[in-house]
Amino acid sequence: MSTRPDQFSTGDDPIASALAGFARAHGATVRVSLDPAYVVAADPAPTRRVALVSGGGSGHEPLHTGFVGRGGLDAAIPGQVFASPHNQQIFAGARAAALPGGVLLVVKNYTGDVINFRIAAERLRAEGIDVETVLVDDDLATESESTETGRRGTGATVLVEKVLAAAADSGASLADLADLGRRVVAASRSLAVASRAHTAPGGTGPAFDLPAGQLEYGVGIHGERAVSTIDRPGSEEVVDRMLQELLAAVPATPTGYAVLVNGLGAATGLEVYSVLDRVAQGLDARGLTLAAALAGTYVAALDMRGFSITLTALEPGWVEHLAAPTATPALPSTEPVGTVVPAAAQADAGGREVRDDPFLTALGRLVSAAKPELTRLDQVTGDGDFGDNLDGGTRTALASRVAEDEPQPGLRAVEQAFLDHVGGSSGPLYGLLFQNLRTALTDGSGVDAVRAGLRSALEAVQRVGGARPGDRTMADTLHAAANSSGDAADLLRAAVDGAAATADLLPRRGRASYLGERALGTPDPGAVGVAIVLAALVEVIDPTVDAAGLVNPWT
Repeated sequence: MSTRPDQFSTGDDPIASALAGFARAHGATVRVSLDPAYVVAADPAPTRRVALVSGGGSGHEPLHTGFVGRGGLDAAIPGQVFASPHNQQIFAGARAAALPGGVLLVVKNYTGDVINFRIAAERLRAEGIDVETVLVDDDLATESESTETGRRGTGATVLVEKVLAAAADSGASLADLADLGRRVVAASRSLAVASRAHTAPGGTGPAFDLPAGQLEYGVGIHGERAVSTIDRPGSEEVVDRMLQELLAAVPATPTGYAVLVNGLGAATGLEVYSVLDRVAQGLDARGLTLAAALAGTYVAALDMRGFSITLTALEPGWVEHLAAPTATPALPSTEPVGTVVPAAAQADAGGREVRDDPFLTALGRLVSAAKPELTRLDQVTGDGDFGDNLDGGTRTALASRVAEDEPQPGLRAVEQAFLDHVGGSSGPLYGLLFQNLRTALTDGSGVDAVRAGLRSALEAVQRVGGARPGDRTMADTLHAAANSSGDAADLLRAAVDGAAATADLLPRRGRASYLGERALGTPDPGAVGVAIVLAALVEVIDPTVDAAGLVNPWT
């Protein structure tokens, strides 16, 4: 089978072409040999007596090649995708990096890696080079007494190599480094989960199929399926479960814990930092100390959609090693663990509950029903978040309180929620709509007051956003409803027709304006949202109107 990692690699040997590109990007930091393939530090620390050498299959970048340089490895040996490097590569790279105090090999516990690094160690000793090996076997999912293979080596490799690098820079001996590395390994365990397999080498599709709603729990970094596939729980639940199992597997420590949240290739920064926050909360709830934290993609499994958590029970001095500076392409240094300013408490816990307000009750029901369609419409012409924004703002309003003497409590609650808490452009603009409707219905009543509020809302939207009727925005629905005549049903029909008509308009404002004619045929989600708001209001003004039926195309 081809070792080609994806369809965009160039050259007959994609590993060689990637190494060549790596050398071009980091010429001040590394030197690259293509035959045999290895990477060495261009400017190793002069204080080192022992060289640190590691390696493994490609597809895990930035591990290991990205960790070469001052404060990191002295050499890294890349194999083919998910395959061990050959012993001849390891021997050549380690010999090129060797220092008078010897070579320490950091090896992840996979059969091919172990065999090839052991053979290379024999060859190095035959040339008079002292060698020790640290075997990283941190994967809790492969903990078993029924096999002699042992746990796999995964995310803890990052922390092991970082601690060892700082100690090597201080001039530690080969024996001391080997002992230190083994202690860090013993104090570390990792777990990984994935919701989607990596793309199989050659670009032939996912390496395995995972049904929607399922999660691989305990997946490996070579795309191996986990020991178990579970029904996918909520994100917080799965992180809490992982943390509980990791804490049970590592020693207790008064020094605190280091945490690495590692993306497996397709996890976003938003996701890995969110996972780190949940882990930190879990430690804090147990009275445990988070002493060092890292989040990012350091040990990928090509483009697998998932993440791993590594927990290390720290000994004195390890935090300082983790924070020591580096000059490598990718090996991270930890910073002091930051504090988080809690969300401001509600200033006035008293006031009037609004969860039973008739308008809010109707709005919550209609928005919840319309959310999937609003999301679909916004995925076609925007960034897909409008349904979440409208639903989130409404739920925030339902959970809030307003002043006891507020004459329009439901409208006041959504006004505050959308102006103060809903982001993007749609939230504040809808806040202005609710504000103007509230003012008009405080001064008047019935459908005429609603039309007056819509006219003033349209003027406010035009002032702050610049949109005009015909631009394919919420202004089109506002204009159609504000200029309608007749009863509440006529107003709502005009709003629905105005929203539907935006499907035939070329967008001139917002993200949809970049799509041009490609947006035709799909109504603007913001315009549809205004019609849904007015349907909730009409239910209250005239209960005889089938308001929900009039907005049925979207709910």
